Amino acid sequence: MDELDATIIATLRRNGRTSNASLARSAGVSEGTVRRRLRRLIDEEHIFVAAIPNPDRMGSPFEALIGVQVDPDKTNTVSDALAAMEEMSWVTVSTGPYDIYGWAMLPDAAALSEFLTAKIGTIPGVRRTETFVHLNVKKRSYSMPV
Repeated sequence: MDELDATIIATLRRNGRTSNASLARSAGVSEGTVRRRLRRLIDEEHIFVAAIPNPDRMGSPFEALIGVQVDPDKTNTVSDALAAMEEMSWVTVSTGPYDIYGWAMLPDAAALSEFLTAKIGTIPGVRRTETFVHLNVKKRSYSMPV
């Protein structure tokens, strides 16, 4: 990555809908250059371009962080099963008191209860879960320093 790549990424982080023409004008390069750079950044997975829904507006305002303890030999199968669930917005294998953490978005507390018991609780290898319900999300950001 060079300075042009960093400029493209920084601009898209501020406004993901910025056009290639606008990116090119602000960076002082041709639109074709921006198009090629952007394609490479995406193809090489330096960046991901996605529409990120607002859970409040999409009918899933009830959010929870779920810590999952699993049998040591089941970490990958359990994390893959969790990642395949549409209710989970991200899943990570971790260190510490829980082997896996997941962020779930559901319509209400009843749906969370059903999700925990009927879905997560039935995955072979799950030993224990602990759920942290979010009362008020103060910041929702998907950016990181470049």
